[in-house]
Amino acid sequence: METVHRSNLAETAAEAIRKEIVAKRWRVGDRLPNEASLSAMLAVSRGTVREAVRALAAQGYLETRQGSGTYVLTTVDPAPRLTAARGASLRDQFEARLALDVEAARLAALRQTPKMIARLRTLLARRGSYDGSDRAAFIERDLAFHKAVISASGNRAMVEIYEFFSQSIAETIEATLGNDLPEPDMQAHADIVDAIETGEPEKADAAVRRFMHPITAALDQMAKS
Repeated sequence: METVHRSNLAETAAEAIRKEIVAKRWRVGDRLPNEASLSAMLAVSRGTVREAVRALAAQGYLETRQGSGTYVLTTVDPAPRLTAARGASLRDQFEARLALDVEAARLAALRQTPKMIARLRTLLARRGSYDGSDRAAFIERDLAFHKAVISASGNRAMVEIYEFFSQSIAETIEATLGNDLPEPDMQAHADIVDAIETGEPEKADAAVRRFMHPITAALDQMAKS
């Protein structure tokens, strides 16, 4: 009962903070008051405040920066737009993902380092190939690899956008694990890392497009039938 009560308190606190954000009590880029101040303002414990802040960060409202504080990312409720994006056709979702993946790979090629390439190869090895078991775990590993490519771009805005749409991107990954769409194999993934390692953005661009082409071609064929 105590756990449920605390959970309810955290949800109530998160909603109270969210309303203040949407009402623009704090502007985009503003730092929220510290835990002690929020705790006093909401009449809840600091632990409850931390849970509320984590929930709002997951929803895209806030960003917690280590050693700096918690900052407002948006004063607009992101839920309706995210819901609308997830309601788009699978073809539209793959096109949006392609746009992000291509530009991230191009930037990663320009900014590649041995450490970055080693991390990508480690995550790719950890991803492995899908053997038909534990679909959720495989999707998580595959998504981790693709997020690392986005992170390798060095573009903070792209990282945040990809994170915001991560559920939609996970759904595109899951769509390739059925019988209708081809799943890009390990070689297709390795080709992206190899292309980034060359330091040539055009090669990275081409590798991502080759990676995605069989999927979009299959979707086009399905649309015609």
